[in-house]
Amino acid sequence: MKSLIRWRIALPFIILILVIAITLGIIAPLMARSIIVKAAQTGSVPDYRAMIWVMISIVLVGIALAFVLSIYVTRNTIMPIKRLSLAASRMGEGKFEEIKNLNAPEEIMELSATLHQTANRLGEQISDLTRERATLSAVLSQMTDGVLIADQSGRVQLLNRAAERLFHIKEKNAIDRSVVEVMRHHQLVDLWSEVREGEPKTITLEMGTDHKFLQAIGISLGTDLPGSKMLLLQDLTMIRRMDIIRRDFISNVSHELRTPLASLKALTDTLLDGALEDPPAARRFVVRMDTEVDNLTLLVNELLELSRIESGKISFEFQRIPPLKLLSSPCERMSLQADRVGLKLDLNCPADLPLVFADPDRIGQVVINLLHNAIKFTPSGGQITVSARQKDEFVIFSVQDTGVGIDQKDLNRIFERFYKADRARTGGGTGLGLSISRHMIEAHGGKIWVESQEGMGSTFHFSLPIA
Repeated sequence: MKSLIRWRIALPFIILILVIAITLGIIAPLMARSIIVKAAQTGSVPDYRAMIWVMISIVLVGIALAFVLSIYVTRNTIMPIKRLSLAASRMGEGKFEEIKNLNAPEEIMELSATLHQTANRLGEQISDLTRERATLSAVLSQMTDGVLIADQSGRVQLLNRAAERLFHIKEKNAIDRSVVEVMRHHQLVDLWSEVREGEPKTITLEMGTDHKFLQAIGISLGTDLPGSKMLLLQDLTMIRRMDIIRRDFISNVSHELRTPLASLKALTDTLLDGALEDPPAARRFVVRMDTEVDNLTLLVNELLELSRIESGKISFEFQRIPPLKLLSSPCERMSLQADRVGLKLDLNCPADLPLVFADPDRIGQVVINLLHNAIKFTPSGGQITVSARQKDEFVIFSVQDTGVGIDQKDLNRIFERFYKADRARTGGGTGLGLSISRHMIEAHGGKIWVESQEGMGSTFHFSLPIA
């Protein structure tokens, strides 16, 4: 191939040399002999001027022909090669361009076709790799489990979004930094150090000020990435929290059922032991039994209601209603109970607040529940204030008391089923009221929360969207 190209390049010069050689070696001697013979016949002096002009003309024609041939060769040989060379260099930059209208010798056209085939294969392979990388990136970014990959020297090579949130660092800042700097947790660093090829290792740990409960799995990537290791971090905080709630639920419902059942058992035993023969005493025991049965009925009814709410089977009758009307009826119903224990109950709700979209019976049930708790945990002489105000697209309802307050450790769990703060355990109730209230408010498109300090009273708030 190279010799053919060199021959094509040298062709104009070969032709020029041949023209000069023929002119000097054949034409010039013939013309000179003819001039000499003619001069001898006429007895004149030989005149070589015409011969010189003919030779100059032939040489000039040869030069012109060589020049034209060189241009042709350059266009058909050198320029296509330069274009192919440029295309090859752009392939290295990832730019695969098709060379069209390439007027070149057959050998160069074959080279061009081969280059195009190579470019097409490379383009397809790079496209496949790009798609695979995009797919892998999308999967890693959407994973809820954290993924960290570090090389043999302990330098981070990959960090997905979940791991970014766990370690509070962006991937661009973590790449090529040591695992010690990125993870900042000795148990995870020890896990990374102890992982061996073919031997995945799993640990559980609690991490961070927010007390996340993690399961970390160390995996060696020796077959695919020699020397590299991967840490898979699964956030089990919610699962652990649900397990705690489940255990508390079983414990609390057992407690709530055991107390009235034990009372009923004691009362029936007393009646069977002879109290039936004493009518006044028997009547007192039966009244107490009736009370305990009512407590059990209330517990079962609230459990069924909570189950219906959580499964979405409860119906609501929404209507546009003034906030004042929502609060007036529950406050009137609970005012007598507040007066009986020496509490002052105030209603502070402007009449010009915008209408809200709510089921008045369900919201009334929520307000009564909050007022019942406020009355139960506020000492005599205290005050309870029910109020409402507008904030953005919501009306915020509040029930504030001057009672015993709630310990900080109980605030995050006060709306769980059957959960009772320590002070609440000495009183009655099923522990389901606040959980039912939360589901009721969330079904209305609002939210419920509490602000409290132990010994300083509590304020329960809930929001409803403006109609």
